[in-house]
Amino acid sequence: MRAVVTRVKEASVTIDGRVNGAIGQGYLILLGVGPTDTVAIADKLADKICHLRVFTDENGKMNCDLAQVGGSVLVVSQFTLYADLHSRRPGFSHAAPPALAKPLYEEFMQAVAAHGFTVEHGEFGADMQVSSVNDGPVTLLYEMEAE
Repeated sequence: MRAVVTRVKEASVTIDGRVNGAIGQGYLILLGVGPTDTVAIADKLADKICHLRVFTDENGKMNCDLAQVGGSVLVVSQFTLYADLHSRRPGFSHAAPPALAKPLYEEFMQAVAAHGFTVEHGEFGADMQVSSVNDGPVTLLYEMEAE
């Protein structure tokens, strides 16, 4: 499973001209699911991100986590994180098929919500427009595989 986590002041996802999900301060997470990913991987990644300390404290140091700043999460499915970029036209055979990816995308969001956070989201497989105001900017790439 791959996730691009961006600390944002605000973010939203629009589908067919209407806002599907929007947050203030928190994380915009672009989430890609690989063919060998599992529920355990989704849960572990959610836990890791929920406890990530990248928000600034009173001294300007990145010491605070999402809970400490009252943040929310916007999750957008992103199969292109598994693109094969060896040619000029990306291939996507390394991404999980929708029958596997969609339930794991939903499991990831449920795991984040189980930590007590508001979770907004896009729509799996939809053509979406994502807007964000990056904070910092702070953007991190996670790649988690079965051990």
